[in-house]
Amino acid sequence: MKRINQLSPEEAELVVLAATHGFPSPIPTQNVSSDEFLPRPQTVRQREFEARIKDMGDELAARQGMSRRRFFQTAAGMAASFVAMNQVFGPLFRATEAEAATPELANQLAETLKGQFIMDTHTHFLQDSVGPEVFGTFKGIRDAWHKLKFNPEMPDRPATDADLKYENYIKEMFLDSDTKVTLISSAPADEKHNWFLSNQEMAEARAKVNAQAGTRRMLSHAIFTPGYDGWLEEIDKAVEVYKPDSWKGYTIDDNIHQKTSRYPWRLDDERLVYPAFEKFQKAGIKIVCIHKGLFPPSAEREVPRLRNFVDVSDVGRAAKDWPELRFVIYHAGYRHAGGGDPAVAIADFKRTGRIDWVTDLGEIPNRWGVSNVYADIGATFAEAVVGDPIMATAILGTLIKGLGPDKVIWGTDSVWFGSPQWQIEALRRLEIPADMQKEHGYSPLGPADGSIKTGIFGENVARLYGYQRKAERRPDRLDLLKAEYEQTGPGRSNLRYGYIHKPV
Repeated sequence: MKRINQLSPEEAELVVLAATHGFPSPIPTQNVSSDEFLPRPQTVRQREFEARIKDMGDELAARQGMSRRRFFQTAAGMAASFVAMNQVFGPLFRATEAEAATPELANQLAETLKGQFIMDTHTHFLQDSVGPEVFGTFKGIRDAWHKLKFNPEMPDRPATDADLKYENYIKEMFLDSDTKVTLISSAPADEKHNWFLSNQEMAEARAKVNAQAGTRRMLSHAIFTPGYDGWLEEIDKAVEVYKPDSWKGYTIDDNIHQKTSRYPWRLDDERLVYPAFEKFQKAGIKIVCIHKGLFPPSAEREVPRLRNFVDVSDVGRAAKDWPELRFVIYHAGYRHAGGGDPAVAIADFKRTGRIDWVTDLGEIPNRWGVSNVYADIGATFAEAVVGDPIMATAILGTLIKGLGPDKVIWGTDSVWFGSPQWQIEALRRLEIPADMQKEHGYSPLGPADGSIKTGIFGENVARLYGYQRKAERRPDRLDLLKAEYEQTGPGRSNLRYGYIHKPV
């Protein structure tokens, strides 16, 4: 396999494309990675889950007179996946066999939540400026779609860069999920051509989506890059020209090429970074989103020089020094996502009651006397709920207890994980076990439309961004497109974009 970005030649030999080799169930049956890290091999329990959902899918699909693939595109197929999850991992999800076996019941339950306000402020797609090594990954995925005849309208030709960008983002985010509003993000790289989107391209994407919808359906970041030539002038340009809704920074600098990253930095660096915060405050764009975590012990062994830049030890002082800014910590700082092992995290949690860097994040308000720190659950929730959903409940319980239920916000890191509908359904159905609530002082997550989950899905971040939901989220052209798509479209693909580990 051709080397792509962070994977070494040896690691590349251990992975295959998720879209062509992964089982397309409504919920991933093993962890999926981008080309940033080597995904974990499928665990014993994940194999058991896959076997159960295959058997259940065969039986229920035959009973309903449809193919298994088609069944897995339905609400009943999604419910069946959570029934299988409960059978393997324990009763953590609200799902019943009756819902899985009765399409009318599953559709009715899905319909009641279809209008729920979901604002996903952690999303991506690729643009023309991205280097060919990044596009190479996604071209393979697109060719797999064509081979599987996923979309009969797909041109009968090899994939092109244009196939991998904006159009599929619209489908996955707005048509195949209940997401109502998104924020487009990017990731910096030392080489400009390896940015997913430039600041200009994010602003253009926001304008295009909102023009297409006729309402404000997309917000956008601008990336800031301490240490780069002309980086402060780029902030001035962004304020004047691109008018971002918030800022995005990677203290690790080049997250894709960590081994050669040249400009890591810390939030509490007064000399280097505080001049940027002053500009943010003066411009009135006061939301600062920071990539943290996704740096398990294996990554620390490979790139030890970055260790001091990726945890959350710099957040408290920055938040204290800049009380008018709002610091949103992406991925909630979770260390063990991104190639880490949830078994290690769970063992540590059972022994100490702590989760590496998530607990540290949750303790910042009390330790520093601040109320301007938020957690975006990003790839952390997606990985944890697939790796071991107990870890997902511990992470949510810790964040809600420490930061407060109004400081935890929804993000999915899509479209890397495919349509985010499975993540939406997972949070809707998930509950923290009663014994964990009692032992750790966690609040229950409650029903899908209860105050905790409603806050996480959209109300918290709408307040943060000043998004006037009742005024701005009115019926629009994307709603009409979705209604037509649900009647005539091919349905949710259940594909994931990236890599899975070869069978061991």
